Amino acid sequence: MGTEQIPFHYVCTLDRARELIDANQRFWVSNCGCREARKQCKRSRMDVCLMFSETFPGSGSGKREIAKADAEAILREAEKARLVARPWRNEARTGTDGICFCCDDCCGYFLDPAEICDKGELLAQTEMDACNNCGECVGSCYFKARRLDDAGQLQVDPDKCYGCGLCVSVCPEDCVATIPRE
Repeated sequence: MGTEQIPFHYVCTLDRARELIDANQRFWVSNCGCREARKQCKRSRMDVCLMFSETFPGSGSGKREIAKADAEAILREAEKARLVARPWRNEARTGTDGICFCCDDCCGYFLDPAEICDKGELLAQTEMDACNNCGECVGSCYFKARRLDDAGQLQVDPDKCYGCGLCVSVCPEDCVATIPRE
């Protein structure tokens, strides 16, 4: 498969994003181009475009070098604000150069269905017998893989799941887990 066929972005869990941060020594941040274009975000601050390469220009303005502690703070905010980690690959598609932290409020990926992104290595799986159909996971699934039907029962479409893991983190019954995608 040529590099032109491999999408620039892919989805991962916030735990995997933490591993990517831990694997790097230097960090830069810029404003998110999506948030800047819309002049706000209801979920998070503007400067969440995290880069591992000094040469990548960033998607928005204000690029600056930050300490690892600052990168970790961005990740903590992403957890709190329920942002999806969408790392991007380098031009050769051989490594990861940074992470976008995206949401359904302002991010182009969720607002423009034509933008392509690889699904993550994981898939959310729900133990339906333990599920109380509270719907917490529905509100955190920006990919629309989860919904409550007319009878109030959780319905899951695994083909729409990108493996971000946000549903795992909000489930009060701990009945959602991520498993390797086949």
